[in-house]
Amino acid sequence: MGNDKRIIQNSPIAEAMKACRQGLIAVVIFSFCINLLMLTAPIYMMQVFDRVLSSRSSETLIMLFVVAVFALLTLGLLDVVRGRVFIKVSDWLDDRLGGDVLSANISQSLKTQRGSNVQGLRDLATVKGFLTGPAVFPILDAPWAPVFMLVMFLLHPLLGWVSLIGAVVLFSLVLINEFTSKDKLMKAGGASVTAMNKAEAAVRNADVVKGMGMMPNLIRHWSKSATESRSYQNDASRSSGMITASSKFFRMVLQVGILTAGAVLVLQNELTPGAMIAGSILMGRALAPVEQAIGSWKTVIAARAAYERINTQLRENAPQAQSMPLPPPTGKIDVEGVIYAYPESSEPTLKNVSFTLAAGETLGVVGPTASGKSTLVRLLIGNLAPRSGHVRLDDMDVAEWNAEDLGPHIGYLPQDVELFGGTIQENIARLGEASSEDVIAAAQLANVHEMVLRMPKGYDTEIGERGMALSGGQRQRVGLARALFQSPKLVVLDEPNANLDQEGELALLQAIEKLKETKTTAIIVAHRPAILQHVDKILVMKEGTVRLFGDRAEVLNAISGPQKPAIETIEQSSTARQS
Repeated sequence: MGNDKRIIQNSPIAEAMKACRQGLIAVVIFSFCINLLMLTAPIYMMQVFDRVLSSRSSETLIMLFVVAVFALLTLGLLDVVRGRVFIKVSDWLDDRLGGDVLSANISQSLKTQRGSNVQGLRDLATVKGFLTGPAVFPILDAPWAPVFMLVMFLLHPLLGWVSLIGAVVLFSLVLINEFTSKDKLMKAGGASVTAMNKAEAAVRNADVVKGMGMMPNLIRHWSKSATESRSYQNDASRSSGMITASSKFFRMVLQVGILTAGAVLVLQNELTPGAMIAGSILMGRALAPVEQAIGSWKTVIAARAAYERINTQLRENAPQAQSMPLPPPTGKIDVEGVIYAYPESSEPTLKNVSFTLAAGETLGVVGPTASGKSTLVRLLIGNLAPRSGHVRLDDMDVAEWNAEDLGPHIGYLPQDVELFGGTIQENIARLGEASSEDVIAAAQLANVHEMVLRMPKGYDTEIGERGMALSGGQRQRVGLARALFQSPKLVVLDEPNANLDQEGELALLQAIEKLKETKTTAIIVAHRPAILQHVDKILVMKEGTVRLFGDRAEVLNAISGPQKPAIETIEQSSTARQS
């Protein structure tokens, strides 16, 4: 559990459904009225056969026709309104849950380290598609079958019993379809999600896939999940197809049987011909939704699985409790006995890490690859919560600090800089509304103002999706300006010079000096020793533990003495990264 305390509440999606209860109640009422109006055709036919033909009254026929047309027009209008209510409900759910689902996707990606995907949004689209598609209406109409059964009993008990037996058989087929196909369709959905995630990962790494000829191997790797999904899907389709064909056959036999029973009753003068025809229509109407539900059961299962995945994801990534806004931090850092292990990892990435940094100090974090440096900085900004221990900013645990309140006071430059589609100005402003003065100030603090001015449209230059119009070094420098936007009190830079040329690295060092002048707390993960000359303290990590921590001169002296291999490891790691 760690320190990641969350709101204990009902399911967000269940709460959203509860909030649109009035719309759903209206849909139920409309469904009841629609099914009552479905009696129009059989009643009209019965009256024509039993009254009009025997009395030869044209006036009665015209009156019956006008009433029937009005009833059918009302039925059609109610059906349209019911569909539009569902569209409104699905749009409302999208507005209510879309942001939460995307936020949960992002939070889950941070926790699991399985790469980025938006499966939650796809699941939400599946639920929306179900609510606005044809599969939902048989489910709404099926509960009203007893109304038609009652009318059948009123026509004649024999017709009622035949219809009731038929309904029981068809409902039994629905249950059989549920038991035989549910698990297979759920497994097929899970395998399909896995295959889609693999495909997304392949597209994200298109350069690697194409450049190293990995396409055939990657397709084989993806095909395993796709084939597994198809296998489960085909098994479910075969069993469901048999049940669907059986239900169709049984309903048609039942239709013939009800006509036969009605004809026998007519011959015995216990039923009129009009009632016989009406009974056949009524039975077909009563059982049609059941048969349609069997045919659309795949859609029902898919929507239910999507609903459950959304429910689980929102529960596991519930938003932090709203707390009283705190004053801006000064930048004091206290790390106390932090232990962190990624999910499904047998060994902790960080083991009992502790250090203190005063407000305004600059810390260089060094160590070989896989020593836990990037994990540490992600804990420092609150993207991860320690399994035990505390990371405090101004004595407040960052895991408990509301991200929207804390975020403006933190600047973060990750190892892999991701920019967003749009302009340079929008990216530096963190996609928010900002004055040009604030954007230019951040660019000047990061020493990228002149670089931006040399671009075709300056700050209005479109950089493309993920900033692909920029070079790696340019993306890193724009990312640095974004990190320094509105002068945050804590700046965390994870290998900020990894893609920089000599000019870019000089600009970075100047930016670090400016941070020191403004008393901004800065934590810099570095492989190149040159940056260490511009920090106040150094933290040396290895295998997830703190090996050395202290003033720059003391740590450098310690490293250059008996522990010299440590700095050599750092330099070798840097050389390997640059190559």
